[in-house]
Amino acid sequence: MGCGKSAVGVLVAQRAGAPFHDLDFVIESEAGMSISDIFATKGEAAFRAVESRLLPDLLKPGAVVALGGGAPIDEANWKMILERSTTVFVDCGFDTIWDRIKGTTNRPLFASSTRAELEVLLQQRRPRYMEAIHRVDGDRPEDVVAEEILALWSD
Repeated sequence: MGCGKSAVGVLVAQRAGAPFHDLDFVIESEAGMSISDIFATKGEAAFRAVESRLLPDLLKPGAVVALGGGAPIDEANWKMILERSTTVFVDCGFDTIWDRIKGTTNRPLFASSTRAELEVLLQQRRPRYMEAIHRVDGDRPEDVVAEEILALWSD
């Protein structure tokens, strides 16, 4: 959350002439409601179930996919992600993430958590993220991050 996955993913896909999918947007489209509303009315478990169901359709060769921060935490999801894609962890310091997300209203985990709780969540998830094939520094401008990822993709 807040590392720039969606913005950077769009740039990478545009420059590569590839399709771009944001898993969260696909979930919202499928559900006909925002992620915040899904969390509020159906709960996180229902959201995660839809996330896991839709993920395989997005992981197609040549596509750029931005995953929500919780998607790779599920073991079955992570196995599929590793089998079907080249993974890139857009690694940001927590201060950068906090600056990007504070004041937003469309992030249910942000809305229901304190800064300290979100920092703990990132630290809990970080070991999984570090298992990605590539890691790029997300504390830089989106354009620079996108160029680095595009170079990785071209290798």
